[in-house]
Amino acid sequence: MRISKFLGSLAAFALAGNLVLADPARVLVQSTTSTENSGLYAYLLPLFEAETGLRVDVVSVGTGQAIKNARNGDADVLLVHAKAAEEAFVAEGYGVQRFDLMYNDFVLVGPASDPDALRSAKTLTEVLVQIAGSGTPFFSRGDDSGTHKKERSLWAGAGVDVETETGQWYRETGAGMGATLRIAVESEGYTLTDRATWIAFAGKDQHEILFAGDASLFNQYGIIAVNPERHPHVNANGAQQFIGWMLSKEGQSLIGAYTRDGQQLFFPNGEKETGTH
Repeated sequence: MRISKFLGSLAAFALAGNLVLADPARVLVQSTTSTENSGLYAYLLPLFEAETGLRVDVVSVGTGQAIKNARNGDADVLLVHAKAAEEAFVAEGYGVQRFDLMYNDFVLVGPASDPDALRSAKTLTEVLVQIAGSGTPFFSRGDDSGTHKKERSLWAGAGVDVETETGQWYRETGAGMGATLRIAVESEGYTLTDRATWIAFAGKDQHEILFAGDASLFNQYGIIAVNPERHPHVNANGAQQFIGWMLSKEGQSLIGAYTRDGQQLFFPNGEKETGTH
């Protein structure tokens, strides 16, 4: 389905006589924490709100919780980064259609002293095996977020069974990315983070990126309208406007122009069609 057809269908839902909107002036977005922590919303949303007159409220939680909230109808739009879970959300009828929006990558951060010589590793598998054998603590979010899902898949791909190491060198924080980064820095340990959150993180101290660039560290973000057939109370018209704007030439250009400390945080790769907002 092309974006123009999608937006037309969603608009039809919004105009249907049996659809009662809870607040037609507000768009509720369930979102991953990285987009909030990076400052992207503080940069983008005032521009969207000034242009459309809509207010956007963002609930920033881990991807797993964001999807759960959206399944319960507590969202108009879902913006997260766990593609398989997003596709399941749509396939099960909770979302209208998923679109690629933007991407960046995950990075492995740790003490700048590089106690386990991770910088010299040639592959991510080599990095993870070295960590597993070193005893240096690795801090996992352990919260079913997109980052946590990615991290667990990477350990599995490297043949490391972290379940048997939980509470030893492998430690779950049960917290968001910012808190997990603080714990890793204070404990002189490792963690996996999205690059945008790391760039925006103010407490780096003596921690640095020790490994990046592997193809498996690619981090894709998707955007989905919650299905008004499943949850008739959602603001389908507002969702249409927000998604259309984010995927438009204007929205995509603004995403690409956003920087922190001179570094681009997100790279737009959504469908770009004029006249969608």
